[in-house]
Amino acid sequence: MHKICPARCFVGKFRYNWDLVVANLLFGINFSIFVSLVGNHLDFRTIFMLQVVAGALFFVPAALLSPRTYRVAWADFRHIIPISLLVIYGWMYFILWGSTYTNPIDSAIIATLGPAFTLIIDRLLHRGEGIIPSRLVGIVAIFTGAWLLIFDKGFQLTRGTEGWGNLLILIAVAAIATNTVLIKPTLEKLGTRVVMGWYYFIGLIITLPFFGRYLMLDTLLQASWDVLFELGYLLLFGTVWPMWLLYRGTEQLTAVHTALYRYIQPLIAGILAHLRHQAQFDRTNLAALVLIFIGIILTVIGYRRSLRAIRESLAPRHSHRRQ
Repeated sequence: MHKICPARCFVGKFRYNWDLVVANLLFGINFSIFVSLVGNHLDFRTIFMLQVVAGALFFVPAALLSPRTYRVAWADFRHIIPISLLVIYGWMYFILWGSTYTNPIDSAIIATLGPAFTLIIDRLLHRGEGIIPSRLVGIVAIFTGAWLLIFDKGFQLTRGTEGWGNLLILIAVAAIATNTVLIKPTLEKLGTRVVMGWYYFIGLIITLPFFGRYLMLDTLLQASWDVLFELGYLLLFGTVWPMWLLYRGTEQLTAVHTALYRYIQPLIAGILAHLRHQAQFDRTNLAALVLIFIGIILTVIGYRRSLRAIRESLAPRHSHRRQ
């Protein structure tokens, strides 16, 4: 029995790491599809509502089949409602809104800020440690990279400009990073299916009164086959499946694992943007990517040092208890 357990543990860990890899591959493809659809064919609010409806149609019935659904207490909604708002409005709405004005490469590079936000928020929720120089330098480098992208065309954030779009993407990334940290205890308690079901059930309640009118079936019926194909891909392989994989992986692994796999996204988005002639890498993109990448390495180093310090400080207490 003891010989089998390590193998099972390894297979389980591999599976959940693979979940995060596939989820981020699909999210990377999304940036190109977002820009294609909202830039040429559909209002971003139509796509937003369709994503919420698609998620509800899939996840709400799946949640009802889980026995954990009936164990949800009123106190759990104090956690479920805020994380639902962060995903539905903070992430899904803002990233589509931002994609109306920016390009896939900038969007994907800004998405790499997710690990930084995740680590910063995780540390803010676990206070009591001093300032670590490597983390401080890393955070400065990360936000310098973001600053380059947002203010590349000047210091004006006028609505409708590329800088404005990049700022909206930045808000979306901060929202999903915050969600990644806050959702972990709820996922462990209720499971992925239940949490996702409540996500989208609450999502329908808070979006239909305001955006229901954007579900224009006549517009969809008049759309060309390539638009319908991209939209269908986005709803199934860009929303339902990757969200399921993302939170199943997050349930079993750490927030740091979830955050660091986001580096797959700019690679995929950059390749697709180049192949589809949507954007090209320039010096600003490369400089921002390098700064953000260096910043993340320094931030992770600081994070690992702080964990080591916490373990060392707790070690004497545990040894004293054993005695």
